Amino acid sequence: MFLIANPGLLSNVVSQIDSIPMEDRDTKGDLYEYMLSKLTTAGTNGQFRTPRHIIKMMVELMAPNPREIVCDPACGTAGFLVSVAEYLQELKDSDGNYILNAPGNREHFNKDMFHGFDFDATMLRIGSMNLMLHGIEDPKIEARDSLSQDHANIKEAFTLILANPPFKGSVEKSSIAKDLTKETNTTKTELLFLALLLRLLKIGGRAAVIVPDGVLFGSSTAHKKVRQMLVDNHKLDGVISMPSGVFKPYAGVSTAVLIFTKTGAGGTDWVWFYDMTADGLSLDDKRQPVQDNDIPDLLQQWHSREAPDVPVKDASYKGLPLLDENEETAKVARGGKAFFVPKDEIQANNYDLSINRYKEVEYAEVEYEAPKLILQKLRDLEEEIKADLDALEGLLG
Repeated sequence: MFLIANPGLLSNVVSQIDSIPMEDRDTKGDLYEYMLSKLTTAGTNGQFRTPRHIIKMMVELMAPNPREIVCDPACGTAGFLVSVAEYLQELKDSDGNYILNAPGNREHFNKDMFHGFDFDATMLRIGSMNLMLHGIEDPKIEARDSLSQDHANIKEAFTLILANPPFKGSVEKSSIAKDLTKETNTTKTELLFLALLLRLLKIGGRAAVIVPDGVLFGSSTAHKKVRQMLVDNHKLDGVISMPSGVFKPYAGVSTAVLIFTKTGAGGTDWVWFYDMTADGLSLDDKRQPVQDNDIPDLLQQWHSREAPDVPVKDASYKGLPLLDENEETAKVARGGKAFFVPKDEIQANNYDLSINRYKEVEYAEVEYEAPKLILQKLRDLEEEIKADLDALEGLLG
């Protein structure tokens, strides 16, 4: 059944579609996000699409190589996978040749690189179409409930995971995969997905995942166990605090990006923190372009970061600048947007990963007018108001 019965309307629709700039765009995802913004709510299963510039930021942070095996276990419209594809399609070697043209890379790109899971049939169709339209011949987009015991057969399969899993929800305990509840005894999806990512990654595999702020400082046993697992058993590389308006208009929750490497044998010495306060768009429901944007600085600082190579013996230091290289305690300035915190201090703070726990607040000196002068100004204002009221009363006769 053709739903557009009016020839004029059909002509108008075709001409509008023809005018859409399709190059370097996730058009299907943009349309989905637009519809959600009009509803000002998340989808029926808690979906809300990760903004394109945040996806691109996370891909550039991870800098995937052409032999990665990439997965998004809550892929939706496959925005992360599409962005990885676009990144690699533009990547060149030192001689200026496209990386994907090297022997074997294109075949791996088309057949074995991209994997996505979702339990929403509509999202599966959109995601598959999205990837094929971006030049990927055989993406592995599967109908899976990633947390379910029925789909717990995939382990240590991927080298890179990028995800914005559903959070602020819970699942039926009896349906959760047993190996996940063994790692963290909870029904909260945001914690279960972190345990899932560690199961899916190969040793040495990396992940960048968006989590609600509660994961960083939650005081429950499950929250602390997940954070301890990342810090003690694997390598927590970075924590990026994002402003609360990133997911507006349909979610105002504060979020962060966790970046970690699966080692199974620890490896966390220093954790890199970044305080992102602007993303190039207004932080209200309109999300209009603005000048303030921390993303270029974030990417530059991440790729040029160097952890202090001095011993850490005192977890109680306050992060002052390192003045004496012979000091037993590493002292790193924390007044800027980016800084390092040692593992010992994180452990001493009950594995709290919230940036405000460690960042130094810089207080600027403010000078105020003398109290008597302020009082005199108030009296002068009151005299002006009284005179205006008298004049208004005179006009009323």
